[in-house]
Amino acid sequence: MQGNFIVYGLVGALAIALLVAAFTDIQRRQIDNWLNAAIALAAPAYWWAAGLSVWPDMAVQVGLAVLTFVVLAGLFALKLMGGGDVKLLSALALWIAPMTFLKLLLIMSLIGGALTILMAMWHFTVTRRRDAKIPYGVAIAAAGLITLAPVLEAGWRSVTGA
Repeated sequence: MQGNFIVYGLVGALAIALLVAAFTDIQRRQIDNWLNAAIALAAPAYWWAAGLSVWPDMAVQVGLAVLTFVVLAGLFALKLMGGGDVKLLSALALWIAPMTFLKLLLIMSLIGGALTILMAMWHFTVTRRRDAKIPYGVAIAAAGLITLAPVLEAGWRSVTGA
């Protein structure tokens, strides 16, 4: 992938989209459908630029995204996860290889757990109620950025010549 500026540009755009998702989730406790759709619809351009083959590479990415959506839609049905979070993580699954996606899920869980504890403590201290809404898109975005960091760094080095 060295020198593939299209890949680096697309991953940079994904990083920006993840930041937007985190900020809107903090602000409104909502991740916009247009943002999730843009992330999902840009994935085939990334696949092409990265040289993924239709079979099995692209098929595996689509399968991972479908599996992610089905599992998380179950959590949504149980009111354990927001719809925007389900769509964001499913769209992100289109971009990240399966083993790396497992790493992302682990990082997301750790960040999300810490975020949940902090938000619950703050919310209870301020309101004396225990019904805090957690902006889990922040944990998803942070885990995505951490997972994408090596590609972002390689892109930065190739642009700057560092």
